[in-house]
Amino acid sequence: MVASESYDDLLAFAHRLADAAGEVIRPYFRAENETEDKRPDGSYDPVTLADKEAELAIRALIETDYPGHKIYGEEHGAEWGDQFTWVVDPIDGTRSFIGGFPTWGTLIALNDGGRAVIGIMDQPVIGERFVGTPDGAWLNGRPLKTRPCASLSEAVLYSTTPDMFEPDHDLPAFHRVEAQVQMRRFGGDCYQYGMLAHGLNDLIIEAKMAPYDIQALIPLVEGAGGIVTNWEGERAEMAGRILAAGDKRVHEVALALLNG
Repeated sequence: MVASESYDDLLAFAHRLADAAGEVIRPYFRAENETEDKRPDGSYDPVTLADKEAELAIRALIETDYPGHKIYGEEHGAEWGDQFTWVVDPIDGTRSFIGGFPTWGTLIALNDGGRAVIGIMDQPVIGERFVGTPDGAWLNGRPLKTRPCASLSEAVLYSTTPDMFEPDHDLPAFHRVEAQVQMRRFGGDCYQYGMLAHGLNDLIIEAKMAPYDIQALIPLVEGAGGIVTNWEGERAEMAGRILAAGDKRVHEVALALLNG
C-alpha cells in the first residue's frame, strides 16, 4: 500500500500526468495523424504519433519529479521497480482513436510493488476523468458505485473484440458465458471499465491483455465495489485473460463457466 504520508502527493501527481498527456493528445484527435503498424506480420497493431509523444510527456515528468520510480509503458520501454512503478498506456484504444470514436483513454496506474493502488482513465477530449483508489472511485469528482447483479440472466456483458480470444479454448469459454447473459456488446475499450464502475454494465471478459491495459482499471473497478481477476480467479495486475464484474455473485458464476 502507498504510504499514507505520500498518498495525496502521488495521487495529485497522477492527475498532473493525465493533464500533460491530454495536452499532447487533443490536437491529434480527428486530425491527420501519423500511424505505424507495430506488428508488420499481418496482425495489425497500430501506434500513432499521439501515443508516442504522450508517453514521452508522462515519462519526462516522472523522471524529473520521481527519478527513483520505474516506468512500465507501452511505447517506450517497460521496467518494473521493487517498490513504485508507473504503468502507462498513453492511448488505450488506438483503433478507436484512429477511427474518431471517443472510447479510448489515457491509462495511468501506480503499482506499489504488489498491486495497482492508484488508477486514472482519462478522456481528455470529452473531459471525463475516472479515478480509482483504495478509498473509492470517481468520475470528475462524483463517486461511482457498481450496481447489484445476482445472475447472468440479468447481466450486460462487454468485451473489446472476439478476436482477442484463442479459438480453440478461450472463445468457447467466452461463448459459455455469453449464452446466458441478457445482452452482449463489443467495442468498449477501456471505457467499458469506466461504465462498469458507473453501474451501467455488469461483466467484462477479455484476453491477451498486457499490464498497461488493465492496471489503471483495477483500482477504478475495485474502488467502485467491483472485482477484477484473471480467469484463474487471481489478482489481475499481470494481465492475460481478464474477468471484471460489478457484483461478486455474477463474477463467481462467470468464472466457473469460463473454466468449463
